[in-house]
This record gives sequence, C-alpha cells and structure tokens, in this order.
Amino acid sequence: MSHCHRVRSPLRGRGTIGAIGALYVLLALGWAFERLTAGSPVSSVALVASFIGVPGLVLLYGSYRLPRADVLPEFYPTIVHWCLGGLGVLLGVLALYQLEPAESVTDPFRAALVLSAFGSVAGFGVGISDAFAKTRARELDRRNRELQRIRRQLEDANGELASSNERLEQFAYAASHDLQEPLRMVTSYLTLIENRYGNDLDRDGREFIGYAVDGAQRMREMIDALLEYSRVGTQGDSFEPVDLETVFAAVRKDLEVPLAESDATLETAALPRVEGDENQLRQLFQNLVSNAIEYSGDDPPHVHVTAERNGSNWTVSVADEGIGIDPDDQDRVFEVFQRLHSREEHDGTGIGLALCKRIAERHGGQIRVESVPGDGSTFSVTLPAVSARVE
Repeated sequence: MSHCHRVRSPLRGRGTIGAIGALYVLLALGWAFERLTAGSPVSSVALVASFIGVPGLVLLYGSYRLPRADVLPEFYPTIVHWCLGGLGVLLGVLALYQLEPAESVTDPFRAALVLSAFGSVAGFGVGISDAFAKTRARELDRRNRELQRIRRQLEDANGELASSNERLEQFAYAASHDLQEPLRMVTSYLTLIENRYGNDLDRDGREFIGYAVDGAQRMREMIDALLEYSRVGTQGDSFEPVDLETVFAAVRKDLEVPLAESDATLETAALPRVEGDENQLRQLFQNLVSNAIEYSGDDPPHVHVTAERNGSNWTVSVADEGIGIDPDDQDRVFEVFQRLHSREEHDGTGIGLALCKRIAERHGGQIRVESVPGDGSTFSVTLPAVSARVE
C-alpha cells in the first residue's frame, strides 16, 4: 500500500500541472525561435506561438492558484489525469487525422503543439470541476458523519436527562409523601395542645401556638404543591382534543367566589381546541387567572383571554391590568418557591407559575410573560393545535 503511494506521488502535487504548463511555454518559445530563424512572417509566428504558449501560462497560473481554491490536495491527481487525458485525446485525434491529411494541415508538428496545448487546458478545466465535485462530496460526507455523531450524542444526553428527570420526580414524590405523616403529627399535637391547654396559656403562648399551627399549615400546602409539581410528567392523562372554551368555563366556576369577592371581570375571546391534558390545562389557566385576581392592585381586576394561531400551535394569552412584574424578575417568577412579595402582602406557595411552566413544557410548548410594572402583565402559553387528521 505504501509502495503504491510512492509510485503515484509525482502525480499527487500541483507541480505536474505547472510542469505541463512550463513545457508548453518553452515549446512555444522554441518553435517561434525556429520559425523566425527560418524567415516565417512575425505575425503568423506570434499568433501560433500564442496558441501554444497561452494555454501553458494558464496551466502555470492555475497550478499557482490551486492551493487557494476549495479543492482538497488529495484530489490534485484528478486534475492532472484530466490534463493528460485531454492532451492525449487531441493527440490521438491528430494522429488519426494524419491518415487522411487535409491540405490545411501543412505542419503536423505545429498542429500537434496547438491542439495538445488546448487539450491540456480543456482537461485542466474539466479536472478542476471534477475535483470541486469530489471535494464537495467529501465535505458533505464529513458533515453528515459529524451530524450523525452529534445526533447520537444528543440522543444519549436526552436519554440520560429523561432518566435523571424521572429519578428526580420519584425522589420529590417520595420525599414529599414521607413528610406528610410527621407534619400531620405535628399539626395534630399542636391542635391538641391548643384545645386542651389553651385556657391555661397566656396571650403570648396562644399566639406562639397559632404561629406554629399556621406554619405547619403552610408547610402542608407547600408539600401538596410540590407533590403536584413532581407528578406533572408521570401522573398526567394522555393527550386528546381539548376545547378551551370548556376549560375556561370550568375555571370560571372554580374561581366563582374570588371573582365575586374582588368584583373581577373575566373576558374570553373565541378559544380554540388544542391537543392536551384537560385537567392539567384547567390547572394551568386557573393558576394564571387566580394570579391575575391576586395581583390586581386596588382596582377591580379585569382579565382578558385571547388566542392566536401560529403555524401548528395556538398562543393563548391571559392579560391583566394589575401591579405588573419588574423586568429583572420576569424569568425568576417561573422558578420553584420564588416569591416576589411577602406572605403578608400576597398569599401563596411560590410554586404556581413553576407548575404552569412544567405543564406547558409537557405539552411541547412554553410560557412567557410580558409586563410593565404598574401597567399589568400578559402571560402567553403556546399549545399544540388539534391536527387536521383528528379534526
């Protein structure tokens, strides 16, 4: 194998192309000198010499510029082979032509020089095109292999990520579930102490027990929310066509009391059908509407729901006219247990929007917020539209 490499090495460089070009330049000069010495007209000699020498100059310049072209060096022999092939073909044609020479071919040597020079240049041009094609094919093959490698890495990473997420969900569920029993015991004994010894305690003692019971209750709410969060990916229903008009009718009924107490207005435009888990979508939009009521400020809440088609998805937006969110906090609100306000200002577990984000991601979409402090917020959720086949 290595021997074959050494045998073919003279044709592997661009030097062969330059050598062919230099040969024709020297032949043009030698032929011109011989003709001028023999007394041939200068104009005729110059014309024929240019026919021989100019292709040689083209080959010389082409060999010089070749490293700057987008051709792999391993394909230089292809160009050389085409040059020699073009040269040989025209010499063969000339040899056959000499069997029936026409009157116009009075100097076979001159014809051989002119035709072979042009043949070599023609071969060089074809060779360049062939080498370009092979270079592009090699580059495409290399890129395809690289893309295949990246795809395999992504598949492996996605598999590991899915396994890791599943383990985290199982851990969160187990931890939250196991915390329920001791917390239930703490709450029960605190309530028992309050009922049995409440009259024997002073005001501070009753206040301390009240704080403890309230804290235990908040802890239970947070654990319940964490359990709900951990179950989004594993305990959800299968996807099916869901009518968002029906979903928001259920949300309106679920929030009937807070809507009435705050004198809130909930307006919905025409809403589409989407592919999803109806219970989770009901939970998602209930959280968004509930937040819009909670953070409405001093004025009666006004919540407006719209939908817009974007290709194969629907973007459903829930807009309010409340206190808004600072731009620096607009990403943080979707993180678990991230609160922008104290519990004295606004109640809640700090997990509602994180839950909304998980539900949106399970549906292959996303949730984002656009807000101006003091001028309201608009939460937009992308959801897959019902396919034409299902419709």
